[in-house]
Amino acid sequence: MDDLSYENLKQRIAELEQQIQCYQNFIKKIPFPFVFTDYKTRIKLEKSREKAAPIMKPIPASPAKEAELQWDIDFYRDIPFEKIETFLTPILDLVPHHIVFVDGNGIITLCNLQAANDTGVDRDTIIGKHIRELLQLPDELIVTLQSIEKKEPIYNQEVLDRFYGIINTRIIYNDDGSIKRVISMFQSLNMMKETEKLAVAGRIAAGIAHEIRNPLTTVRGYLQFLKNDLPERIISLIDRLLIPELDRANNIITDFLSTAKPADIKMEKIKLNQFIRKDVGMLLQSEALLNNVNVYFDLADQLDRCEINGDKNQLLQVFLNLFRNSVEAKVKKTMNVTISSKRSNNMVQIQFCDDGPGIPPTVIDHIFDPFFSTKETGTGLGLSLSRKIIELHKGTMKVQSSDKGTCFFIELPIDDKKLSV
Repeated sequence: MDDLSYENLKQRIAELEQQIQCYQNFIKKIPFPFVFTDYKTRIKLEKSREKAAPIMKPIPASPAKEAELQWDIDFYRDIPFEKIETFLTPILDLVPHHIVFVDGNGIITLCNLQAANDTGVDRDTIIGKHIRELLQLPDELIVTLQSIEKKEPIYNQEVLDRFYGIINTRIIYNDDGSIKRVISMFQSLNMMKETEKLAVAGRIAAGIAHEIRNPLTTVRGYLQFLKNDLPERIISLIDRLLIPELDRANNIITDFLSTAKPADIKMEKIKLNQFIRKDVGMLLQSEALLNNVNVYFDLADQLDRCEINGDKNQLLQVFLNLFRNSVEAKVKKTMNVTISSKRSNNMVQIQFCDDGPGIPPTVIDHIFDPFFSTKETGTGLGLSLSRKIIELHKGTMKVQSSDKGTCFFIELPIDDKKLSV
C-alpha cells in the first residue's frame, strides 16, 4: 500500500470515529429510554432512563426484517414541561373556562385566552408574573395558592368573590417531591346568571306586551279620532305630549321584547375595516357633529381584506348604542372617541374608547344587566341588547373603565375561508 492510500485510509478512519462519537453523544442526550433493533447489522441498542450511555447487544441476523424502534416517554420526566405548555396553549385556548398553570411559587407559566380576556390582561405579558397580578385579589383569597400551601388538590370548590363559579386544582410533582405545577381550572357561572336574567326579562317583556301594548294602542287611536272635535289647546297637548308619550311607552315595550327575542340575524360577508370606516363612520358623523364629538379610527392594515359574517344593521345598532352611551356621559365640552381594530389569531378585536368621566366601580359590574340604568329616562336595555347581538354573532363584549375614559372590547370570529385578494 502506497503512502497516499495509507493517509486516505487514516483520514477516513478518523472521520468514522468522529461520526461514531457524534452519534454516541447524541444518544446520551436523548432523555427517554428506548430500544433500537437493527437486524441487518445484528445489533440491539438499549438505553435506560438511569444511564446516559446505551447498552449494545449482538442479535441473530434477520436481513428480511426491518429495523425497529421502541421508546417509553414519560412526559413529566423526559420532556421539559415548558415545551408541553407551549404545545397545550393553543388547545386550551379553545376551552371556555379559565385554565392557569403556576409553579410552586405561584408564578404563572400558562394562561389560556379565556382567563386573560375575562380578567382584562394581555396573555403574553402575564406569563412569568405572580397569579395575584392576574386575579387582583389578596393572596389569602386565591384558591390556587391555598393548594400550593397545603399541597392538596381542590375539588369543586365554590368561589364567591367577583368571579363566581367552581374551581378545581391538580398538582404535578417533581421527582424530589417539590411542586412542579399547580393546574387550576375555573368554571365561571356568570353566563348562567346572565341566562337566568334574560329569561326573567323575557317573561317580563311578554307580560308587559300582553297587558299594556293593546290598551296603549286603543288610547292612542281614540285620541287621534277625537282630537278634531276638541279645542286647539287640547289638540296641541295631544300632539305634543300625549301621543309622543304613548309612542315612547310603546318603544320601551318593543325594547323589552327585543331583549327576550332579538330580531332574526341576516348574515352576510362584511369586510371589517371598510364597514367601520364607511358604514359606522357615516352613521356616527352627524351624531358627532351635533354633540361636539371627535371620532378617530385606528384600524390595522392587516384587516383590510378580512371578512366577518354578520348582520350590518344589527352591528350598526351596537356602535350607535355605544356612541350614544358615551355622549350621555359626556361632561367636557369636547369628547374624543376612538374605534380601533386588530387581529388576534382567528379573531378580530375591536375597541370603542372614549375619554369621558368613566363608569363608577360600583356600577360597572351591572351595566350589561337588562333594565339597569343610571339615567332617569333610560330603559337600561341598550348595552344589554348590544352584548346579546354580539353574542349572536358568536363574539364577546367586555368593558374596562377608569376616570380617564371607558373602553368596550368586542371580539368577533373572522370568516374561516380565505378572502379575495
